Amino acid sequence: MSNGFGTITWWGFSPAIDLQNPDLITALTGLNIEEKDDEEMRILLVGAGDLRHVLTTLARSYRYRKKKFHFYILENALELYARDMLFLSLSLETPKRMGLQEKTEMFLELFGNLTIRKQSCEYVEKMANEFIKMVTDFDILHQKLPMLDLSQLKFKERDFLEGIFKFWRNPSIEIFDAVKHWDMRQRQYLGPRYDCRMNAYDWDYHMKLVNKEAEIIHKHEYKTWRSTGIAFEPREATYDVPNKTLASGVVVNQGGEKVSRRGYWGDIVASPFLAFGIQSEDKSFFKKSNNMYTKLSLNVAEFNILSLFHELTHKEKYVPPKVEEKSSEKKEKEGGATITEITEEEENQEEECLKQDDVSSNPLELPYESLPLEDVKITFLPLNCLPDLQRKSKYQNTFHMVYFANSLVHLLTSDVAPILTDTAVVIIETARYMLELKDDQEVEFVNKVIGLAKAAGCQDPGKIDAKTSNFITFRYQRPSS
Repeated sequence: MSNGFGTITWWGFSPAIDLQNPDLITALTGLNIEEKDDEEMRILLVGAGDLRHVLTTLARSYRYRKKKFHFYILENALELYARDMLFLSLSLETPKRMGLQEKTEMFLELFGNLTIRKQSCEYVEKMANEFIKMVTDFDILHQKLPMLDLSQLKFKERDFLEGIFKFWRNPSIEIFDAVKHWDMRQRQYLGPRYDCRMNAYDWDYHMKLVNKEAEIIHKHEYKTWRSTGIAFEPREATYDVPNKTLASGVVVNQGGEKVSRRGYWGDIVASPFLAFGIQSEDKSFFKKSNNMYTKLSLNVAEFNILSLFHELTHKEKYVPPKVEEKSSEKKEKEGGATITEITEEEENQEEECLKQDDVSSNPLELPYESLPLEDVKITFLPLNCLPDLQRKSKYQNTFHMVYFANSLVHLLTSDVAPILTDTAVVIIETARYMLELKDDQEVEFVNKVIGLAKAAGCQDPGKIDAKTSNFITFRYQRPSS
C-alpha cells in the first residue's frame, strides 16, 4: 500500500468547524430553522472520519439561539463508528469520574497516537465492555448514551461492532503490534527512500506542510509523528502500549487469494495535528518571536480540546486563569507558566468543590454516566448507504446541511437532491491538506467539486482559492415545480 493516506480516515484532513459559525450565516439564511423553536436542525456528515465537527458544534451551541440537533453519521468503515462511540463517551465523562485535564490528555493520545499510556489502554478496555452492552442492548444504550441511535445499522454491522469492542478489551499487547505495522507502512510508502527517511520527512514538512499555512506544527512534532506514530505527548510519560482503536482490517491479494489482514492502514503523511492543532479562537497561540512560533501544535490542540470540554460541561467560554507575574528568578527555576499548570489548577478546584468523600480511590470504577445533552440526537447510518437514502421515504426532504469529506465527494450527485430540504447547505472539504497533491491538482479538485455540486443542483459559490480554502460552502435551492 503505497498510498500515504491509507484506506481508512482515522482523523479529518481539515480543522474542526462550528456548523453554526457566523461565517456560514449567509449560507444558512433561509433554512427557516431559526424561526421555530421546536424544529431540529438535521445534519448529514459523509466520511468526516471523526466527531470533530459534531463536538465543536455542540460545545458552542449555547452561543446561539437554542435549537434541536440531529446529526446523521455516514462512514465507510465500522471501526470509525467504534471510535466515534469512544470519543463521544470520553467527551461526556462527568467531573466525578474524570477531571478536565485528564480527559483532555486521554482524548488527544487516543485520537492521534499509535502507542499510548497504560492507563489510557485500561480505559479503552473498560469502556469496550460498556460498548458491547450498548450495541447488544438498546435499553442500556439509552440509559448510558441516550443521544446515540444505532437502530439504523444492519444486524451484521452491529455484530461486527461487537467484535471490534471484543478486540479492544483483549489485554494482550501482542494482538496488535502497532510499531511493526507502522514501520511496514513506512517501508512500503517510502521504498528506496526509507534509509534516508528523516530527510524525506524534512522535505515533506518544509516543501509541503509549511506551504499550507500550518507551520504552527513544529518540524520536530511532525518528524516525531512520522517516525513513531506519536503525535501528542501532553505529559512526560511512557507511551508504549499499542492503541488498539487504530487497528483495522483490509483485504489483500495473497497468492491469488483474498485475505483479510489486521494492521495500521491509516494516514502516515498528513498527521492528526490538522483536526485540532492548527487553528484556535485564542490567537495568542500564534505569536512569534524571532520569526518563530512560541507555541506548538500540541499546545493549540490541548487548549482547543480543553475549551471544548469546558464548554460542553459549563455552557460558557473557557478563560484560562491569569497567572500572577513571577520574578525572573522564579521563572528561571520553574520555566514559566504552562497551559498544563493552569488547567491542573482549575481541575483541582473543581475536584475540591465536589467534596465526595465516598468516591473510591479510582473514580473510573464508578458506573459510567454521560453529561446531559439536551435536544441532541446522533444516528449512525449503515455503511456506504448514501445512494440508498433517496429511495427511502423517511429521508425525503430531510437534511438542512450535508458535509462531504474530500475522499467521498464523488458521492455528491443529483441523487442527493431528494434528501435535501428545499433550501439547504452543502459543505465540501477541499484537498488543501492532502500533502501528496500538487498545486495544480488541488485546483483541479476544487473545479471538479464545483462541477459536481452544480450538477447536483447547488448554486455557483463564486471564486474559490484552492490554496487557502479548507471548505467550499454551497447553497442548494430546490427548483420550483
